[in-house]
Amino acid sequence: MPITSRILRLALYTVLILIGAAVAGNWAMRQATRHALEDSARRGPEQLSLYANSLHTVIERYRALPAVLALDPELISALTQPITAQVQAQLNRKLERINGAAQSSTLELLDSTGLAVAASNWNTSNSYVGHNYGFRPYFRQTRSQGTGSFYAVGVTSGIPGYFMSSAVHADDGRFLGAMVVKLEFPELEREWSQGNDTLLVSDKRGIVFIANQPGWRYRHLRELNDSDRNDITDTRQYDKQPLTLMTSHTLQSFADNSFLTRVNGPDGPVDYLWGTQALNPEGWTLHLLRRPAISAEDTRNAALAAIGLWLTLVFLGLFLLQRWRLAKLRQRNREELEQLVEARTRDLRTAQDGLVQSAKLAALGQMSAALAHEINQPLTAQRMQLATLRLLLDHGRVDDAYKALIPLEQMLTRMAALTGHLKTYARQSPSGLRELLDLASVVDHALELLEPRLKEQPIDLHLNLTRPAWVRGDAIRLEQVLINVLRNALDALHDKPCKRLDIGIRADQQLWHLTVADSGGGISEEHLGKVFDPFFTTKPVGAGLGLGLAVSYAIVHELGGRLTVSNYAQGAMFTLTLPIAQDI
Repeated sequence: MPITSRILRLALYTVLILIGAAVAGNWAMRQATRHALEDSARRGPEQLSLYANSLHTVIERYRALPAVLALDPELISALTQPITAQVQAQLNRKLERINGAAQSSTLELLDSTGLAVAASNWNTSNSYVGHNYGFRPYFRQTRSQGTGSFYAVGVTSGIPGYFMSSAVHADDGRFLGAMVVKLEFPELEREWSQGNDTLLVSDKRGIVFIANQPGWRYRHLRELNDSDRNDITDTRQYDKQPLTLMTSHTLQSFADNSFLTRVNGPDGPVDYLWGTQALNPEGWTLHLLRRPAISAEDTRNAALAAIGLWLTLVFLGLFLLQRWRLAKLRQRNREELEQLVEARTRDLRTAQDGLVQSAKLAALGQMSAALAHEINQPLTAQRMQLATLRLLLDHGRVDDAYKALIPLEQMLTRMAALTGHLKTYARQSPSGLRELLDLASVVDHALELLEPRLKEQPIDLHLNLTRPAWVRGDAIRLEQVLINVLRNALDALHDKPCKRLDIGIRADQQLWHLTVADSGGGISEEHLGKVFDPFFTTKPVGAGLGLGLAVSYAIVHELGGRLTVSNYAQGAMFTLTLPIAQDI
C-alpha cells in the first residue's frame, strides 16, 4: 500500500475516533443533565408539601374565627334593629380589639344587604364602614350556604387578601348578615422569598395572586375566555389590576405533576423545573419554579468518563481486529505451509518409492546371479531327464517313463515359484496398501528368494515362527524389509567361522515381534545409532549405497510399526514390531 494512502487512512480513522469521542461526551453530558433533572424533580413534591402546609396553617388558624364571632349576642342584637351611631361605635371598638388579639388583617360586620355596619379599621382612611360588599361572591355564598370565601383585591383599600365569612342568624334562623375576616399574606410571601425558588399561588382560572418574587403577580397561566373576564369584572376580584398572559413551553415531563418548562417570565425566557400541587378546599394551585441545579463538574466528569470508555472500546476493538488479522494471516500461512508440506511429502514419497524400487532392483540384481545358477542346474538335469524319457518310451517302458516325470515336474514347479517370487518382488506395490497377511509367510517367501545364498555360505538357520501371525500391511514391502535385514546379516556372517542365523516370531500383548539375530559379532557402538541413516554403510566402496536399512526403516514406520537394532552376546539383532491384526 502506498505511503500516501496509508496516511490518508490513518487520518480518516483518527477523525472518526475523535468524532465518536465527541458524540460519546455529548451523550454523557445530556444523560447526566437528564439524571440531575430527574433527581431534582423527585425532590419537588416534598418541597411543595412543606410550602402548602405553611399556607394551609395560616388559613386554618382563622377559618373558625368568623363562625365564633357570628354567635356573639351583641353582634346578633345589633343586626336585629336599626344601628345607631353609639351602637356602631361600640361595635367598631369591639372588632378592633378582637382583630388586634387575633392578629388578623381586618374584621367587618355586614348586614343582610352586604353593607359594612362595623369594621376593625373604622378609624383609618381605608375604613370599610359604610361600603356595600353585596356584589362579592363570599357574601352571596354566605347568604345561601352559611359560609363563604373569596380571594380578591380590596375595592376600598386596594390591598389583596383572602375573605372568609360566616352567616349571622337571628334566634328564629333568619339571615341577619355576615361576619367577615380578611387575611393578607405579606409575612408568608416574605418568608417564601428567603429561598431561591419561585412560589406562586393561582386561582381556579390560573391567575397568579400570591407570588414571592416581584413581577409574577396577576399573570394568568392560560388564556381567559369571555365568561372568565365577565365574572372577574362583575366581582371586581382583581380591581384595577392589569392581567398579563404568561407564555410557557413544556420541554420535558416527569412524574408527580413536574415538568421542565421554558417560561417567558419577568426575566425573559428561563427554563424552570415546574411542579404543582392542588390546594383544597380553596380550589387554588401552588406552583414551585426552580432553576435546574446541574453541576458543571458532574457533567464534565460524565463526559470524560464516556470519552474514556469510548477510547477504551475503540482501542480494544483495534486490538481484537489486529489479533483477528494476525490469526487470519497465521491461518493463511499455515494453510500455505500445509500445502507446501503436502507437496513436499508427495515428492518425498515419490522419491522414497523410487528409492525403494531402486533398492529392490539392486537387491534383485544381486540375487539374479545366484538364482540363475540355481535355475541352470535344474535345466541341465531336466535335459538329461528328457533324454532318459525318450529312451524309456522307445523301449515301451511307459510306467518307468511316468515315474521319471515326477522329479521333472517338481523341478519345474520349484523354478516357477522362484521366478514368481522374483516378479512379485520386482513389482512396485501401490502406496498405502493395508492387506491382511501372515508375517510367517513373508519370512517363507524371503527365505525362498535368498535360498541360493543361504546354500552358498552355508548358514546354520534356526526358525521359531508362530503361525499364523496376522498383521495389516504390504507383503511386497515387508518382504523387501526382511530381505534387506537378512542380506545385512548374511554379509556380517560372510567371513565368520560360526554362521548361525536365528529368525523368530513371538506375540507380546497387542504386538508381533519378528527378530533376526546373527552371530556376526555385532555392530560397533559408534555405528549403532547411525544404522538407519541414509547413505550410511560400513561396507567397502561399491558394495552398497547405504540405503537398504534407511528405506526399510521408512517402510516399517509408514506401516505403523518399528524397526530397531541392538547387540547381543554373539552379534546383532534386528527387531521388526507390528500391531496384531484385530479384524480377522
